[in-house]
Amino acid sequence: MKATQVPEIAGAYLFEPTPYADERGFFCRTFDADVVRSVGLDPDAFVQDSVSRSVRGVLRGLHLRSGAGEAKLVRCSYGQIFDVVVDLRPDSPTYLNRAFFDLAGETQATVYIPAGCAHGFQALTDIADTSYRIDREHDPSEDVTIAFDDPELAIPWPLPVALTSPRDREAPSLAEVLKHRES
Repeated sequence: MKATQVPEIAGAYLFEPTPYADERGFFCRTFDADVVRSVGLDPDAFVQDSVSRSVRGVLRGLHLRSGAGEAKLVRCSYGQIFDVVVDLRPDSPTYLNRAFFDLAGETQATVYIPAGCAHGFQALTDIADTSYRIDREHDPSEDVTIAFDDPELAIPWPLPVALTSPRDREAPSLAEVLKHRES
């Protein structure tokens, strides 16, 4: 497994395993504590694993947590997604930068998203399963959502948006969220 720092987002990493493929399919390690530790992350910090299933065109996000934030490892375990990370840490050298990833079940690559960054994705295949490994228990009172179609972010979603949650459809702009965070 190879770990590469994501240049657009300080503290973000892309973990790329080496799948072993043969006539039966493939096998690969999707998490390696030693590799995670080698880039300065605590592999024991992750306390929850979750999975979402989306259909083609579904868009989830942009989400982040207030308070101490939430770091996470995100991987498309089946299908393919267009994954987005936005750095919203005011003291970060990459503040307001965006990074885009094509994550797919065929490669099993994982993105590490530092606390304080917003995250969202769009399903590119008929079915896309996205796995999350999170470093804090989920507290819905800390959920923050930013409009996925905010012109200030200008995220190039690859497909027309087929479906979002009411929370995502009604999300405030980035400017509104930043203003609220400052007050």
